[in-house]
Amino acid sequence: MKNYLRKILPQSVIIWTHKVRGFLAATIFRMPAKNIRVIMVTGTNGKTTTCHMIKEILKAANYRVAMATTIDFEINGKKTKNLSKMTTLSPFALQKFIREAVNASCHWLVLETTSHAIAQHRIWGIKPKIAVLTNITHDHLDYHNTYEEYRNTKAKIFEMAETSIINMDDKSASYFLGTDLKKIVTYGLDKPEKRPTKPDIFAKKIILEPTGSLFTVITPESQVAINLGLPGKFNIYNALAALSVGVEFKLNLELIKMALEKVTSIPGRMESINLGQPFAVIIDYAHTPDALEKIYETLELSKRGRIISVFGACGDRDRSKRPIMGALAGRFADIVIVTNEDPYSEEPVKIIEEVASGVNRGETKSNRKVPGENFYKILDRRDAIEKAFELAQSDDVVLITGKGAEECMVVGDKKIPWSDRKVVKELLMKRREE
Repeated sequence: MKNYLRKILPQSVIIWTHKVRGFLAATIFRMPAKNIRVIMVTGTNGKTTTCHMIKEILKAANYRVAMATTIDFEINGKKTKNLSKMTTLSPFALQKFIREAVNASCHWLVLETTSHAIAQHRIWGIKPKIAVLTNITHDHLDYHNTYEEYRNTKAKIFEMAETSIINMDDKSASYFLGTDLKKIVTYGLDKPEKRPTKPDIFAKKIILEPTGSLFTVITPESQVAINLGLPGKFNIYNALAALSVGVEFKLNLELIKMALEKVTSIPGRMESINLGQPFAVIIDYAHTPDALEKIYETLELSKRGRIISVFGACGDRDRSKRPIMGALAGRFADIVIVTNEDPYSEEPVKIIEEVASGVNRGETKSNRKVPGENFYKILDRRDAIEKAFELAQSDDVVLITGKGAEECMVVGDKKIPWSDRKVVKELLMKRREE
């Protein structure tokens, strides 16, 4: 019925119904957000990791914390998985969660917040004390039409916030810094040659390693060296965003350092699975060009063998990014395997072909892609992963992206049980037994 109504009703009417649902949900659960301080984290990539980092900092400071992200929920230490396939829940589920957090006497709610949730009024009645921006890159243009509309939608939560924490190195920073926000705290890397002023909080003396990074953070009041257990420059940005929240609360930098160094893994985010195989296997949620490129660049730092990339694209979503992701795989990966992901109502083969169309565009003279040799299109995702393992040699990295820690695949209007993590473990165990 929902899909049918979307086809016949104008968008203005649909948005109105969303707003009514948001209002009703907040009213039925007695406006619970008024009784808890809210931190909203938005952006294209890095939201989930940043939320987990903020949660650890707040817990280290002895706050009772609730958190809702793409992969999980937590209320004062009690954790459950997010099986909804929604980053920000429907208004009724969200308001119920907040009411439970308030009843558990939580001081803070860390809420991963999407542009869809903002546009569809799922967060009606929830005013953030702090809003955090990770980055804004190519995504969801099927819904928002343009990058500017996508960016402006996210900006709405910053207009409500008492403090806005902005990534000064993101291309959207100038827009946010030019708006009339109540208080702005900026973060970024130490790059004086690329901008006229430094961020309020920045990282310098950066050393990137295969399993993490070392860097020094400079704040207006002090500085601290951090040994982060998550790899990639993008995770330094996530850590800076979370650290900026702690600095805004005037928490001790050593306490913040301790909390950040405690975060050594996030399910489905650069997650390594090792069952004794001679090659590495990494699972990640990356489903945008920017996220995929950053992972490839991170793997390049420690590359000893080949990169075997298994990925696809989501159906009923921004089609323009599909060939871009294919081109990135063609450029960075030594072996490319394009497969099924979450087709929704689209034909999986059609999605695969659109992604694959970009692979040869991205290839280099030294890294040509030849179908059947180092470039494959395999419809069944399990078969695609198994093919990657068959091709993998010692010191290679098999990178499986797009689903991360998700536990279902959406085909049509049905959720089919699926877990990259479980399938990987099953196939690796099978290889050990053969």
